[in-house]
Amino acid sequence: MFRNLITSFGTGEVFLEWIEYAALAIELLAVAIIVVFIFGSIIRYLIAGIRHPGERRQQYGKLKYNLGKTLLLGLEILVAADIIRTVALESTLESVAILGLLVLVRTFLSWALIVEIEGHWPWQSSGLEERTEEGSL
Repeated sequence: MFRNLITSFGTGEVFLEWIEYAALAIELLAVAIIVVFIFGSIIRYLIAGIRHPGERRQQYGKLKYNLGKTLLLGLEILVAADIIRTVALESTLESVAILGLLVLVRTFLSWALIVEIEGHWPWQSSGLEERTEEGSL
């Protein structure tokens, strides 16, 4: 529908081509963020392990946290690229269904990462608020 509206104008095909380039650039950005931050996190973990060998457990927790946050950010950016591509370029029932499935899978992955990072479901409190109210902090 959106594609038909755009192509009805004289420069519509060029505009759609730019939208495709934008979606591709967003996907490349997501991949670059994931790769760069994963390597950066691993390098920081290795350096911290050399400097503070007795704190491996804490450093591992930080590594796990950083990797999870990196993947969450990458997934969010990839979802944005998929939405742009589907809405602007391929607005068929099949492409919308595929987008819905991709968003569902990525949402599940995001929730799994949040549970792994924080140790509880997103709708549950972390226990920090309860300890603060009891005065234990």
